[in-house]
Amino acid sequence: MAAPMNSVGKTSADRLQANCTSFQKKTRSKLISIPGTRPSVQNGQLLVSTGVTSLDYLLGGGLAVGTVLLIEEDRFDSYSRMILKYFLAEGVVCRHELFVATAQDNPDEILQPRPTGEPQDSLDAMTIAWRYQNLPKVQSALASSSRFGHYYDVSKTMEAEIRQAAKCHCFYLPDHITPSSAAHSARVESYSALLKSLQEVIHREGFDLSKSRNILRVGLHSLGSALWGDDLCCHDKPRHSHALTTFLYGLRALLRSSLSVAVVTLPSHLIQDRALMGNITRLCDNAIALESFKGSERETNPLYKDYHGLLFVRQVPHLNCLARQLPDHKDLAFKLKRKQFTIEVFTHFAPPKLSSHVPQSKVLEDEALKNADGTQLHSLYLCLTL
Repeated sequence: MAAPMNSVGKTSADRLQANCTSFQKKTRSKLISIPGTRPSVQNGQLLVSTGVTSLDYLLGGGLAVGTVLLIEEDRFDSYSRMILKYFLAEGVVCRHELFVATAQDNPDEILQPRPTGEPQDSLDAMTIAWRYQNLPKVQSALASSSRFGHYYDVSKTMEAEIRQAAKCHCFYLPDHITPSSAAHSARVESYSALLKSLQEVIHREGFDLSKSRNILRVGLHSLGSALWGDDLCCHDKPRHSHALTTFLYGLRALLRSSLSVAVVTLPSHLIQDRALMGNITRLCDNAIALESFKGSERETNPLYKDYHGLLFVRQVPHLNCLARQLPDHKDLAFKLKRKQFTIEVFTHFAPPKLSSHVPQSKVLEDEALKNADGTQLHSLYLCLTL
């Protein structure tokens, strides 16, 4: 049989190359290597630590870059502020840049986490001393097998050298808003000035996806409060409820196009409009709520004596996948030990088991009672040992 016309005059090597398909093996794209980050094992998303290892576990291994974590504050803003400090302290250890915005307290006060360790001779040695290098996980139920993040000692303050070495961009609301501004204009101006300042930092410092090789950690304290000129906490039906939601929409869009991650605290217990609170939650990627026992009846209740409050997971994201990474446990509690803030599985109170050595006279036997239908109801009467 004659050879095909297109193969006449060609060598065997040329004919073999012509018969090959155009299929090429797809290679994995090279991940960005940034200190203090790691890819997620579920969806390949770049993660950073919140500074609380048990919280990282609840969020699926860490906080994804480009997302927003909403923290519904406890009534006295004690533990929500502590988590925000952990988040910023982790950024200082990993040499990430920081952006801190407050309306009442000076940003330097928020930037005072309490790391562990004694002062060292060099900066590298001091940053290592911030953490317990060989400290095991505090609780096995809420700890992953791989080590990520650092441990901090809340009984010691940050050294001045470490604080000065951290690059931080501060936004203090009284420096950007004039006292003579009207209520509505001040409310709009505060959020617009905040978003504009953050946008300038991202573009000026090169945190765009194509330029930066570092992470910008954004900490926004107590948004929605009256200190920001907002009326969400002052009225049942606020007239300008769209101011905060518009800001959160712009914030998430800004983070999606940059190597940035944000933690926002909000006094949700003061917001009466629950539908509005639902919209705020949906505009964030992650959402948790803190309920402190301080000042409540649970503070003296023996059932809660081992904890300082409850933690509720309101929302977790589903990034690059169809299903969410839901936490294994729903009953969660937190406590602040002498040196560490931890989140644990809340163990419900169980009645003590009756000892087998209790005398027979101390225990009344089961008595079968019958109701009108003849069904037997068993009632066990226990008598405490003297």
